[in-house]
Amino acid sequence: MSRISDPRREGLACLALFIACIPAANWLIQNVGTVCVPNGPCLIPVGPGLTAPSGVLLVGAALVLRDMIQRRLGAAWALGAIAAGGLLSAFIAPPALVVASVAAFLLSELADFAVFTPLQKRGLVRAVLVSSLLGLVVDSLVFLWLAFGSLDYLAGQVAGKALMVLAALPVIHLVRNRDRRLGIEAA
Repeated sequence: MSRISDPRREGLACLALFIACIPAANWLIQNVGTVCVPNGPCLIPVGPGLTAPSGVLLVGAALVLRDMIQRRLGAAWALGAIAAGGLLSAFIAPPALVVASVAAFLLSELADFAVFTPLQKRGLVRAVLVSSLLGLVVDSLVFLWLAFGSLDYLAGQVAGKALMVLAALPVIHLVRNRDRRLGIEAA
């Protein structure tokens, strides 16, 4: 099997990207945005009239990457990645955001995992879409409520994460088609 189509290598690459998304998202929320709210997040525009904390795009990407980790490396690796991501969030986020970040990350990734696992056998693209949409809503609700005591940015959070999921779907479609062509099965 060529290096390009090695499922394990692809899974490890997704794992590395997933782990990188976590500290990067936490850093962005605190440091990068078109507007930084005093004692609040830095915001970016995610649609007409919608803003969201700037880590939103990376969190959306993390949901899809977690699905690919499970597909390539298996459920145990995906659960390990969730645990590692939660632990890393606890060390990266400032004290005020630690509980919100870890709780939102763990709950959203576990919700995503619970939906992706049975659905992937019926269709990879559908599984990624449905599980990621559930995960991004859970993440948005939990994070915003615990971090800021408000759901003011909920529409922007959901829109920004959904944009990342939708942007990833053509790639997921290509992966699924290549897997079929090469006879690669899910882990």
